[in-house]
Amino acid sequence: MTIQIDKEKCTGCKVCIDLCPYPGAIEIIERVAEITGKCTGCGACVDECPEGAIMVERKQEAQETDLESYRGVWVFVEQEKGKAAAVSLELLSEARRLAEELDTYVGAVVIGNNVYHLTREAFAYGADVVYLVENQVLKEYRTDPYNQALVSLIEKYKPEIVLLGATYNGRDLAPRTAASVYTGLTADCTELSINKENNQLEQTRPAFGGNVMATIVCPERRPQMATVRPKVMNMLEPDYDRTGKVIKLDLELKEEDVRTKILEVVSHAGDTVKLEEADIIVAGGKGLGGPEGFKIIKELAEVLGGALGASQGAVDAGWIASYHQIGQTGKTVRPKLYIACGISGAVQHLTGMQSADTIMAINKDHEAPVFSLADYGIVGDLYEVVPFLIEEFKSVLG
Repeated sequence: MTIQIDKEKCTGCKVCIDLCPYPGAIEIIERVAEITGKCTGCGACVDECPEGAIMVERKQEAQETDLESYRGVWVFVEQEKGKAAAVSLELLSEARRLAEELDTYVGAVVIGNNVYHLTREAFAYGADVVYLVENQVLKEYRTDPYNQALVSLIEKYKPEIVLLGATYNGRDLAPRTAASVYTGLTADCTELSINKENNQLEQTRPAFGGNVMATIVCPERRPQMATVRPKVMNMLEPDYDRTGKVIKLDLELKEEDVRTKILEVVSHAGDTVKLEEADIIVAGGKGLGGPEGFKIIKELAEVLGGALGASQGAVDAGWIASYHQIGQTGKTVRPKLYIACGISGAVQHLTGMQSADTIMAINKDHEAPVFSLADYGIVGDLYEVVPFLIEEFKSVLG
């Protein structure tokens, strides 16, 4: 929606400027309020104008649109410092599968500055067309310019499906874009499929704390949009001989028009590898008995060169930070080796790690559900078992 000023009613009282949460979105020019390009259309000023001079003009909700005019399965290729996020490559692989069912093409959206090299990566993982937007303003991720770029592409080329990773940036960008193009969004999906009868995208995600799996459709709007958790889709082997078409979109983006400024980028100072990308994960649950238990399993993770994970119960108890949480309400992982220490195996947790190549469980309760999923199980006191493993691994690994 857009904000309009009735210049005949406006007295230039500046009440709207005082109320506006976005500096510079309203200016007084020749004693009349003017809306600038910094306005987001939030409407905070509308009801408070004492003269009733501010109005909301809503875009025509056009999705009485010809849905057949929308084609293609698109993936937003998230990148940081010129490196594509692994979840984006997983989604390109998934998009390839969906596109074959729909008999359509795979589009990759690459946004940034000096990121042309990512087009080769996109083609290798399944894209037929790469939509490229490059600008100095897009060097670092910020919501407004990235949204402007993605919305411009969607409005011009009309994709049927748009997928983004359920990362911090993806979860920020996707709802803004969906609202901008008047469509729906399903967040944090763990499964995607095509309904054979109507060719609609069925988007499945956990709901109610992971106790229910909900399948959601968007029958009347396009594009159909979803964010997808990392590590839930299979990544194809890349084929770097694949090529395709690159379509460049030039946008007039100016730094002074962007409301946010990046002062400094501070990476989380973790002392282990990133959880989502780890080949080995050692995770702890309520069976540790307290926060001190994470010291010993952290040592095991360090010896193996792995990452430290946790169950929801341990996080909810305040024993460890939430970014270590694995499960339906945490992160989904797919390591080569997953060692579960003191984790009983609630379905919410198992969903987040069951795709690991090899699972080892350590628990005193021989009936713990986690053993039904484990490739190797050790029934015993983890405070005896884990120190033994640490010493054995040290002697083998040096």
